[in-house]
Amino acid sequence: MGKEEDERRRSQRRALVLFSGGVDSTTTLHMARAGGFRPIALIFHYGQRHEVEVEMARRRAEELGVPWRLARIDLRETGGSALTSDDIDVPRGRSLEEIARGSIPPTYVPARNTIFLAHALARAEVERIDDIFLGINAVDYSGYPDCRSEFIEAFERMANLACRRYADGDARLTIHAPLLHMTKAEIIRRGTELGVDYSRTWSCYAPLRVAADEKGSPGAGPQAVACGECDSCLLRKKGFREAGIEDPAQYGVK
Repeated sequence: MGKEEDERRRSQRRALVLFSGGVDSTTTLHMARAGGFRPIALIFHYGQRHEVEVEMARRRAEELGVPWRLARIDLRETGGSALTSDDIDVPRGRSLEEIARGSIPPTYVPARNTIFLAHALARAEVERIDDIFLGINAVDYSGYPDCRSEFIEAFERMANLACRRYADGDARLTIHAPLLHMTKAEIIRRGTELGVDYSRTWSCYAPLRVAADEKGSPGAGPQAVACGECDSCLLRKKGFREAGIEDPAQYGVK
């Protein structure tokens, strides 16, 4: 198959993109589209305390002209995470050295990526989609065990055994994690090359409420700004600083 024919065939392929509206998933969506796929944004409302990201992701998908699906999964029932349990605090003000040390922080949500991928797998089989993209990263991240290449490889093998569409040999599911081995700065530079408007992305785990007449983050509602102190905010700041690009996010704490 020639290169042009291969690109033509890929341009006809739809792909599910796990989409939170943050730096990584937004860059991943743009990369999928640049690679010739027709992305469909899969947004999860899973009981996260920072549910502002759900509305942010929906608005961003619509601005980009990308169809979207909303999945509701209540992970507050299992708890065990600062993102889903009110009685566990989101860490703030950790040093970058502490974040990089690799210990799993309380913002880890038990089995979240496994659950998200399983849901995406079911949708993919029903909608006859054979490609799933997600923006996990194993370089500038908080040490989550489900953000590693071993996890993706194992899930892809399982998926191709577990579903009728793939097990019968009609098709093969491919899970794409294009950011896996990139630093946050590299991700931001690549997204900038692809035209990502990072002012329309949301990263914060613990948004702050501000007065109605104060300016919040674009698209995130007029009464929310990023905290600037959680791990996600700190890694975002680090990425923009190392990329040499100004971070357009609105922070309550600089």
